[in-house]
Amino acid sequence: QVQLVESGGGLVQPGGSLRLSCAASGSTSDIYAIGWVRQAPGKEREGVGCMSNSDDSTYYPDSVKGRFTISRDNAKNMVYLQMNSLKPEDTAVYYCAADRGPIAVEAMCVLGAGDYWGQGTQVTVSS
Repeated sequence: QVQLVESGGGLVQPGGSLRLSCAASGSTSDIYAIGWVRQAPGKEREGVGCMSNSDDSTYYPDSVKGRFTISRDNAKNMVYLQMNSLKPEDTAVYYCAADRGPIAVEAMCVLGAGDYWGQGTQVTVSS
């Protein structure tokens, strides 16, 4: 089992930045890929950044490409999502997800897939 705990959400003005953090614990060696998935009210779940643990490849959808960056610190078992140039349409609950794989990072994000999930953290972009 893997436990994931997100932090770092909050209220930010349009154009601002936030960094989300995800602390992983448990059987972290089982993780094949990790990602961030968001869900806004009335909208489908959307993967916004996914990373492979084997080759560090990443995937971002067009909606966030160039604005969001996923990274990890293996020594600390932490995963981050740096979000810049935030827009009101980025408002959502953001979840950290981990997959046992094998799965391509693009598939993980497109499908919003994951075997393990955090509890989510709210991000609100509003003036």
